[in-house]
Amino acid sequence: MTLAPSPGTPASMSENADPTFAAASAPYHELLGMRLEEWRDGFARVVMTASPQHMNRSGILHGGAILSLIDQAAGFCGLWCSVPGNARRAVTIDLDCRFTGQVASGRVVAEAKMASRGRNIYFARTEVFNEAGEMVAFGSSTHRWRKGSETTEGQPEAG
Repeated sequence: MTLAPSPGTPASMSENADPTFAAASAPYHELLGMRLEEWRDGFARVVMTASPQHMNRSGILHGGAILSLIDQAAGFCGLWCSVPGNARRAVTIDLDCRFTGQVASGRVVAEAKMASRGRNIYFARTEVFNEAGEMVAFGSSTHRWRKGSETTEGQPEAG
């Protein structure tokens, strides 16, 4: 799971993490225009701009785009790495979502917080907001760290 950081990356993302991990290629997320705006241990904020290509037949942001935001933010909240040059990886085991509003255009923000963690599994809660700051969806998810990603030190990126 990787995203390109936005301009003006906050210190909480760049101080102790290798920004090249967050900038690695992820074509699907690049296609949607997602970017990692804030990242620290146990928290991630992923943003995108809802544009005409993201809309469903009713003219509102497609639910799949919102689910993708939830999945990325939730995944990243458990992937912050304390060692520059190292990375952490995970897979999503379970993801649920409740839609509470609609988005017609503008900035969409997903904020994920780690709810609990074990040796190999972590749980996240994510909320999605429209440009006016109104919650439009929320979800919870379960993720499994890939081997070597269980601690914040992660492992060296494969070169």
